[in-house]
Amino acid sequence: MAPGLPSTTSLACFCQKLNRLKPLEGSFMETSLQRCLSTLDLTLLGVGGMVGSGLYVLTGTVAKQMAGPAVLVSFGVAAVASLLAALCYAEFGARVPRTGSAYLFTYVSMGELWAFLIGWNVILEYLIGGAAVARAWSGYLDSMFSHRIHNFTEAHVGVWHIPFLAHNPDFLAAGIILLASALVSCGARISSWLNHAFSAINLVIILFIIIMGFILAHPHNWSPEEGGFAPFGFSGILAGTATCFFAFVGFDVIAASSEEARNPKRAVPIAIAMSLGLVASAYILVSTVLTLMVPWHSLNPNSALADAFYQRGYSWAGYIVAAGSICAMNTVLLLNIFSGPRILYAMANDGLFFQVFAHVHPRTQVPMVGILVFGVLMAFMALLLDLEALVQFLSIGTLLAYTFVATSIIVLRFQKSPSPGLASPGPVAKEYNSFQDHTQLVGTEQASAPEPGQLRPALRPYLGFLGRCSSGSTVAWALGVMVASAITLGCVLVFGVLALHLPNWGYILLLLFSTIVFVLSLLVLGAHQQQRQQDTFQLNYLTWLRFFIWLLIGLMVYFGYGIWHSKENHQELQQSATARYVVFPNGSLEERVQAVQPPSQALVQKPSQEEQVTSP
Repeated sequence: MAPGLPSTTSLACFCQKLNRLKPLEGSFMETSLQRCLSTLDLTLLGVGGMVGSGLYVLTGTVAKQMAGPAVLVSFGVAAVASLLAALCYAEFGARVPRTGSAYLFTYVSMGELWAFLIGWNVILEYLIGGAAVARAWSGYLDSMFSHRIHNFTEAHVGVWHIPFLAHNPDFLAAGIILLASALVSCGARISSWLNHAFSAINLVIILFIIIMGFILAHPHNWSPEEGGFAPFGFSGILAGTATCFFAFVGFDVIAASSEEARNPKRAVPIAIAMSLGLVASAYILVSTVLTLMVPWHSLNPNSALADAFYQRGYSWAGYIVAAGSICAMNTVLLLNIFSGPRILYAMANDGLFFQVFAHVHPRTQVPMVGILVFGVLMAFMALLLDLEALVQFLSIGTLLAYTFVATSIIVLRFQKSPSPGLASPGPVAKEYNSFQDHTQLVGTEQASAPEPGQLRPALRPYLGFLGRCSSGSTVAWALGVMVASAITLGCVLVFGVLALHLPNWGYILLLLFSTIVFVLSLLVLGAHQQQRQQDTFQLNYLTWLRFFIWLLIGLMVYFGYGIWHSKENHQELQQSATARYVVFPNGSLEERVQAVQPPSQALVQKPSQEEQVTSP
């Protein structure tokens, strides 16, 4: 081999480092954070995380520019898609009740590198989400004061014409982020109380909007004279669904807070289901009354609900709606600042990020350094960056996190040897002491209960060729093929005939082939034993460029720091170092090999003369 080139063995070891899994050992309830959140607390955290700018801003934007009154269908389809992702989070949150959310879920099932990238992108998701909500918050408050804040900033600072930057700095948004960071740093209980207060006000105002909206409803606004129920057709509904999906981003705050829940195995699934159901109902009902109050084409996308009441002559109701929007955005902002530093804390606690972020304040029991750094970065983004660019960039990280969590659930269900703590607690096993007991155990129980990842016994006579591969390899291949076929099918449906430049028969053939491959891979997964227990959604190249730049920075941090300071790496180094030491006690009749102790311990435990005489 040429000098300076890595050997095959070292390259293989390096690849193993990238895919090593995090073992979950010990009690799940042991944590340096404070377990103080109940099921109600978690439910309101989820509601507060999802009901924000989506209800007060996205509803009008999608109704006027994408779907018309059919926005309620878009919200319904987006809610179903979000429910599927939420079920994955609920299952993982019950199995692994630790902070870290998608990062931790990926670490215990898919590997270290993938976990780091997911955690890195989830941090970006919280940063962008908080900055976008802060700018929307300031915009709503500015509209209540007849845009005096905006005009004052333009008069004294000027207008910028730089790509990716806002037209002028938003000092109000940056200031509210810093204030929220100071409140979150006071402890989880303080954050929960603030969320309770803002969420209660917000829910009352949403109920007011629904009741008042149905009183002022005009069915004529859905008539063909006004454009009909779906003026943009089916493609508009799909485009609206892709945008409405952003409105449900936020339920993962429940999984991120599971380490601070009193009874996470029960509270996390219940809180996710209840919060998503409440929020989906609110979105559908509010979008219904909004398009019934005024014609969809007359809506103001920036403040649709308040403007609808203004148009109907109820200006006082518009102020109530504006106050509700500010309360809702406050909850989202608080929860983004609450969740993001906890992802940093989980990564730093595992050694993949700088250890200063793993420090927990002894009195408030929160990751203080992470909250302060996270808040400053978010304030900087809200001060300078454009809101539209922030929201568009957010979609990539969310989609990637949800995809990896769903894939991790499949991997976990088919794992042959799950990590300790992942298996569901079952009845106490019988203790087998005799040889006859061991024979009985192997002969009956193992035959009737195949290991996860193996072919089901009933299908072995018909699908024996699938059982020739090693345990779990067929499942891994089927999962990879299913993901690839799903991506292909999605590209075919999104980009269509014109973008792919294919004839009609080629388009149909590709559509059928990807569908058949997806179904077959799904059937192959179903044949193996498990553990018991959008149409115009396109992103421009600049968004992808920013995404890959962020990934590149994350890879530099991981390969420059995380991979070498990982706790798993330290354990591997200690194991390899202790395995090199061999001690031969003097005076013994036989050479004894002790290959598990370092020299310091071996010298201390050197046998005395009496032991050497009595030794065989």
